Amino acid sequence: MVSKVITLVGQSQQSWEDATTRIIKEAQSSLRGITRIRATEFDVKMKEDGNIDFFRVKAEVAFRVEA
Repeated sequence: MVSKVITLVGQSQQSWEDATTRIIKEAQSSLRGITRIRATEFDVKMKEDGNIDFFRVKAEVAFRVEA
């Protein structure tokens, strides 16, 4: 078996969990044979007033390569 790994970035104004869920849903809608999703980075973009603008998650998505 051969796998390919791509990086996806999700963002949400709600939470890191919501940003991660968005990554999972997008990956499932466009990729087949997903074997692993690993969140690698979490960060927050701040507004000038000090409030959170949005949460961002970077994740590696591994899936089987079909012959």
